[in-house]
Amino acid sequence: MVIVADNTQRSSFTGRLSVLDKNDLTVSSMQDEVHRLSTNWRTLLDAMPEMVFLLRDNGAIEYMNRSAAKCFGSPCSAAAVTCLREIGKACSQEQLRETATSEKTAVVEAVIDTTPVEYSLVPFAGYTGEGLIMLVMRDITQRKTFEWELHQFNTSIETILQQKISELQASEEMRMRLSRQVNSLKNQLGHHHKADKMVGSSRKMRELREMIHQVASSDATILITGESGTGKELVANLIKATSTRDDKPFLKINCNAINDSILEADLFGYEKGAFTGATARKIGKFEVVNGGTIFLDEIGDISPRMQVSLLRVLQNGEIIRVGGTEPVKVDVRVIAATNVELAKAVKENKFRLDLYYRLNIINIDMPTLRERKEDIVELVSHFVNRYRDAFKKEIDFVPKSIINRLLAHDWPGNVRELENLIQRAVLMAKGKMITDNDLIFDQDPRGKQSQPFEGFSFEGRLGQVPLKEMVSEFEAAVIDRILHKCQGNVATAARQLNVGKTALYDKMKQYGISAKHIKHVKKKP
Repeated sequence: MVIVADNTQRSSFTGRLSVLDKNDLTVSSMQDEVHRLSTNWRTLLDAMPEMVFLLRDNGAIEYMNRSAAKCFGSPCSAAAVTCLREIGKACSQEQLRETATSEKTAVVEAVIDTTPVEYSLVPFAGYTGEGLIMLVMRDITQRKTFEWELHQFNTSIETILQQKISELQASEEMRMRLSRQVNSLKNQLGHHHKADKMVGSSRKMRELREMIHQVASSDATILITGESGTGKELVANLIKATSTRDDKPFLKINCNAINDSILEADLFGYEKGAFTGATARKIGKFEVVNGGTIFLDEIGDISPRMQVSLLRVLQNGEIIRVGGTEPVKVDVRVIAATNVELAKAVKENKFRLDLYYRLNIINIDMPTLRERKEDIVELVSHFVNRYRDAFKKEIDFVPKSIINRLLAHDWPGNVRELENLIQRAVLMAKGKMITDNDLIFDQDPRGKQSQPFEGFSFEGRLGQVPLKEMVSEFEAAVIDRILHKCQGNVATAARQLNVGKTALYDKMKQYGISAKHIKHVKKKP
């Protein structure tokens, strides 16, 4: 059945259809707009390098951009979801509103799964008006790595600094300890001075240097005594060099080398006409050296007249020129030396007692070489170096057998004798080492024949030389002594020692003892 409506009804219906069509168009347009905005919004969020999450109140993930998906996966790992839910639950809407209205959005650091991040959050309204949480998050793994490395570096620096401080403290303690040891050694050895030309580090020489150091700074008169050849002039040089008069004049006079009358004029000067040839006044050595030091060697040999004149200088600090009457004031420090026993000379009325006391204010007694044989090795090295350069030799080795012979010698001429011996040996040496044939001992001026092992003594060697070495030296001394007694006859010596001839030859070779050399010495007139 077809119902046909009238025109009025038709128009009303058509109008209603037109209104519906317009509403449908409006809704469609709005949906398109919303889709467009949604698409643009997602595109914008996906282009952001930061990670963006939209979370519900319960922490469920509503949306995550491409950076978030790249970091935590899509869908997120269970561990990441759990962390995000905890963050979402901890943030109420009221807190979000306070955050949104505050001037500065708080930035929070956290660890999502295993990734260190920092994030800030703001409230966000969804399409249908529901309240969401927007999390803007940044991966800070690299920054945390840098912070960790910096912390490790700082920790390492601190550790290194602490270690260095500890080392410095230990070094300071060591320095203080070494300083104390140096001071102790200085007290034992005396201050080593560039002017110290004495060779040797034995106890006797340490004591000698210490005494020089103690008395050098004073102006007291010093008397150096000892056998000839012990080095008295070296001591005088060192005393002057370490005294307060080091920059003042220094004169050396050998009193035994100048005629007595000439010596007096030389020391004290003379007036015009004092004697034939004195055509003008001349000042003496004491005036020339005024303010400085004068070294009077062989003082024990001066005449009684000279002793009186010298006594006046020491007592009153004044001299009288030869032929003069007026005293002249002088300021001179006197260092005297002698190998004469002045105390014995005083008893024999050969030396004035008052002058002896004036000279002997400070007495330095020089040790003989017999008393410091431990210095022989050092002395030999010193003299070999000196004379191999002087004679253009290439000697670089001294056998132990030679050293053993030197150690056992009596050394009546002291260091001077040793120097002469080494000088002659270096000159006579044909190769790069000194041999037994090069070592020729002088005749003892005291009338005793100089024998290589005559003066063996343990004194001064106990505690300085190992027992094995001392026993070897003693054995060498015994063998040499019996060979000298047997005039170099090895067979006779072997029988007296109750050893085999071959064994004795082996020992002689070991100790550098030459029967041929002994026979040669015995044949000398």
